[in-house]
This record gives sequence, structure tokens and C-alpha cells, in this order.
Amino acid sequence: MAAAAHPLKLTLRLALLMTVPPLVWAGNAVVGRLIAGQVPPNTLNLLRWALAALLVLPLAWRSLRDAGGWAPLRSRWRYLLLLGLLSVALYNSMQYLALISSTALNVTLVASSLPAWMMAVGALAFGVRPGPRQVLGAALSIAGVLIVIARGSPAALLAVQFVPGDLYIVVGVIGWSCYSWLLARPPAHMTGEARPRWDWAAFLFVQVGFGLLGAGVLSAWEQAAGAAAIQWSWNVAAALLFFAIGPSLLAYRCWGIGVAEGGPAIAAAFGNLTPLFAALLSTLMLGESPQAYHAAAFALIVGGITVASRGR
Repeated sequence: MAAAAHPLKLTLRLALLMTVPPLVWAGNAVVGRLIAGQVPPNTLNLLRWALAALLVLPLAWRSLRDAGGWAPLRSRWRYLLLLGLLSVALYNSMQYLALISSTALNVTLVASSLPAWMMAVGALAFGVRPGPRQVLGAALSIAGVLIVIARGSPAALLAVQFVPGDLYIVVGVIGWSCYSWLLARPPAHMTGEARPRWDWAAFLFVQVGFGLLGAGVLSAWEQAAGAAAIQWSWNVAAALLFFAIGPSLLAYRCWGIGVAEGGPAIAAAFGNLTPLFAALLSTLMLGESPQAYHAAAFALIVGGITVASRGR
């Protein structure tokens, strides 16, 4: 973190690190859309994170052992369970549910309104009041989301005819906002010297482990409700491997290094590339060409984030 304490130049290495996460997140939405209907969404989420847990365990094992094994979980399990449920279980399940009825570009554009929801959650749950410029930025971002939901037609909003997927991702983003605030404002037993000496892999593994409990419940409910069987194929297997390695591990690690070296402002700027990458990948892989209202929504969301960040 010390590297981000003074002015930094955007080096090629840092630019490459920060480009990987939005590219992979866009790929997550596009590939999820590509196999929609072949794997039930909650089951897809469960399989993705179970595989990710198996892959990260060898990296996390030494850190977990050196930090006292499972002993640190005894007094922290409620907090860690909540982190896992909000991120692994809720957000990712909502994203795959959204991709059944909404496009990958719509989902990533709506998810780009995260800073606005972060401000709302901060004000309501943590007493952090945003300034005037932050409120204006949030309003612009929400306007961009409404354009996507309305498909560029105000009449759609007046008729309250929403695509279910658009609403699912809004629920997921609100959950992710709560998750982010819990990370930013952890309890005393997760700060300073009291925090277990977990590295990034160990902390991710612990969150995934607790999140799998919620993902398993959602998958069981889905199957009990009569979900279709998985249509296994090489494409589905490759997609699961991509989900487990790319969005779950690679993006997480690159994002962590990039934020530590470049700071959150640079990270936020690169994060805004996700809808752009989603538009390009959707055109190449799905034939879903972006529309004029997508450009307007993207401009509003990015403009809102820029206004809000300058008002901090």
C-alpha cells in the first residue's frame, strides 16, 4: 500500500494489470450469456466457486496453517459468513440469473452503477453522508441504469415493464455494495493486530468456503423447483474452467495488486472499461450489437462516477 501514498505514473505494467480484471469480468458476462439455459444459474454459480475453491486451496493452505488453522474462524464466522453470502452466493447468482433474460452488455452497464449504490448504502447503513457532487454523480449513474432498463424508451419506464434480468443485477449490485462496505468497515477482530495473518489466497478461500453454503442452498432450492438438467458439453466444461480461473482468481489477484500500486482512483477508471469490453465481446461472440442507448447510458454512468470521484 505504501506505493500508492505518493503520485504515481501509469506504467505499462500497471496498465496491463488493471486491464485484466474488466476484460475478464466482461468475459464472465458474455460467456455466462453464451451458455445460459445449458446450466441452471444457481447451480452454475455453485460449480464455479467449488472449482475455484479447489484451485485456490493449494495457494492458501500454508497461510491458513501459519495463521492457526481453523481457530481464527471461531470468533469471526458470522462476519465471514456474511461476506461469503453477499459476494459468492448473492451477487454471482443474481448475475447468472440476469443473463438468462438480459444481455451481457445490459448486465455490465447496470453493474457499473456500483459507486452510486455504494454511496446509498454508506449513507443509510454506515452514516457516511455523500457531498453534493457525489449526489450528482449518483444521479447521473442511476439515469444511465434507467436508460438500459427502459431500452432507451421512457415509455417503458412509465409502463413499468422491466426485463427480469435487469432487476436481478440491481439486487446483486446492492448486495455487492453491502459487501464492499463490510470490507471497508470491518469489526475490531478483523483489523490491526487482531486480524488473522491470511494472505490474499487464504482470505479468498475463507470467503468462498462460507459463500458455498449459501450457493449450495440456492442450488438445492433451484433443483427442488424443477430446474432443467445440466446439458454437459465441452463448451460448458470450458466455461466452468474459465469462470473458476478468470473472474474468480486471476481478476481478484490483478485487481488487488493494481489497487495497492495505483490506488483506488486509477482502479475505478479502469473498472469503467468493463461495459466497453462487454460490448466488443458481445458483438464478436454473441452477435449482440450495441445500440445508441447503450452509448448514452455508458456516458452517463462514467460521467457520474467521474463527478462523484472528483467531489470526494
